[in-house]
Amino acid sequence: MVADELIEEIREQADIVQIVGEYVSLRRSGRTYRGPCPLHGGDGPNFSVDPERGIFKCFVCGEGGDVFSFPMKLLGLEFVDAVRFVGERCGIEVPEYDQRREEDPHRDLREAVAFAADWYAKRLWDDEDGARAREYLLQRRSLPEATVRDFGFGFAPDDWRGLRDAAAKHEIDDEVLLRVGLIKTSERAREPFDMFRGRMMIPIRDLRGRTIGFGGRLLADRDAPKYINSPDSPIFHKGKIVYGLDWSRSAIRREGVFLVVEGYMDLVALAAAGIGNVVAPLGTALTEDQARLLSRYARRALLLYDSDRAGLVATFKAADELLRAGVHPSVATLPRGEDPDSIVQKGGPGALEEYTGAAIDVIDRKIQILEKQGYLDSIEGRRRAVDGLMVTIRASADEALRDIYLDRVAEVTGVQKATLQRELERAAAEGRRRAGQRPAETPAAEIPKLGAERKLLLLLVRDRTLVPAVAKLVEPESFLTPTYREIYRALLDAMDRQPADPDESDSLDWAEKLPAELYERVRGLAADPEELTNPDAVLDDAIARLRARSLEKRLADLMTEVLVADTRAGVELASEIKRIRQELSALGVRTPGRGLFRRA
Repeated sequence: MVADELIEEIREQADIVQIVGEYVSLRRSGRTYRGPCPLHGGDGPNFSVDPERGIFKCFVCGEGGDVFSFPMKLLGLEFVDAVRFVGERCGIEVPEYDQRREEDPHRDLREAVAFAADWYAKRLWDDEDGARAREYLLQRRSLPEATVRDFGFGFAPDDWRGLRDAAAKHEIDDEVLLRVGLIKTSERAREPFDMFRGRMMIPIRDLRGRTIGFGGRLLADRDAPKYINSPDSPIFHKGKIVYGLDWSRSAIRREGVFLVVEGYMDLVALAAAGIGNVVAPLGTALTEDQARLLSRYARRALLLYDSDRAGLVATFKAADELLRAGVHPSVATLPRGEDPDSIVQKGGPGALEEYTGAAIDVIDRKIQILEKQGYLDSIEGRRRAVDGLMVTIRASADEALRDIYLDRVAEVTGVQKATLQRELERAAAEGRRRAGQRPAETPAAEIPKLGAERKLLLLLVRDRTLVPAVAKLVEPESFLTPTYREIYRALLDAMDRQPADPDESDSLDWAEKLPAELYERVRGLAADPEELTNPDAVLDDAIARLRARSLEKRLADLMTEVLVADTRAGVELASEIKRIRQELSALGVRTPGRGLFRRA
């Protein structure tokens, strides 16, 4: 067994041209490479390798696939051996799992969620209680029955313990249902009760097509959130999963671009209309992990969010995350009160193409709004405009795109490009300083990256009684290293389930059910010989560094929100921006966007 995350990391790092080139003489032909097919022994240049999409195809024998399929078809390797083969060529080790850890440590959780998905689906189609949900899907939403079944929709009856009682008959324990958020407890209830009641159920699947959580849409009129998602669990992290990616990833690779919509029903509506390269975050805020995951499949994105204030804020935040992941986002402006679902229902896929065809770069969309709001008509307004635009410029990982953005912002604001460039470089230098890095010319292998993260985890793994206090100050998203972020999440999860015993605070029992590669990293941290001579000072410094990251991210979000806010909201946001800048200053962090202008 190889973890999905490791497979995707290898896929991202692998150079398919290099790997195929070990067996085929390839020559560039436009954006692809051509050569004779090694699979059927052809002579002509009918074998094509597309490095952008990470695929190969022979136009004679019809064989094709991705970087893992190639050694499987050519060398007859099993999938795990093919992953290991490719991993060796891009410097990523695939561990040899011992038999004790090969079994899925969360098998009981996955089986419980799979049972729930089947039970909800039967309630939708077989029970009279599901009539309202069927009417909503098939008539009000006009979805084909085949689409509803393909996406696994279900219904949770308005019954306090319907699922719990059904699971008990199949010997699924309450403790398992609680861990995956299918039931919950309350001080006012003597027994646990169902998490989802009176809701249309939408399965959320991982890249292997396994249901790992649910979204539930309220159908009755009552005082409760319209949508709720499963809480995070050992098999489900909302900020790491992209809805529909298991279904759409092939179309995304084929098209070279993915459409991002706000919600489940927008995605399903587009799928029913034959639009396959579409995804949705679980909630409107696209996360860093989701953006990085999507970047493995395409480097262009088209954002199709609502055009109201909340939709614009979500659009710009999503765009910045995508830029950080190396994806170039464009923005489609939809009519007020419309979403992709309503547009397709009224006019079919062609109606949506009117808006996607007119999509513009995110920086140009920001400038449109700034011009409309009058920001560019005054010195103070232009200063604030620069603050908001620099957030997007700093986010871009593509140097060429960043340079184009600098030219564009200099043009519309009147600020010299050299001034903007200096501000950009100063912010980058500040980031390196706080990460404990040497200047940019230092070879990458010699840069002691992210020392604060490692030191904080060293302290927490050695003494888990520190976790509750740290949890109040440091969010998982403050960790830039994915592995460290997952270990920290596991520590938080263990804190909730299994509070640390002071006499056994260094025990690793909490980590035994982690995936093998994470468990080995935890063991490595526990065995690390580094002595922290002043643990209290090290802890304070690490928390301050990670806390500063969270504050900086919030500051960037506020600079985006203030651009689309009305006057009253703008005053409140400006006050919060000032407070966060003061807090960052107290942490020794100079914030961006100051000193570019002076007040008139």
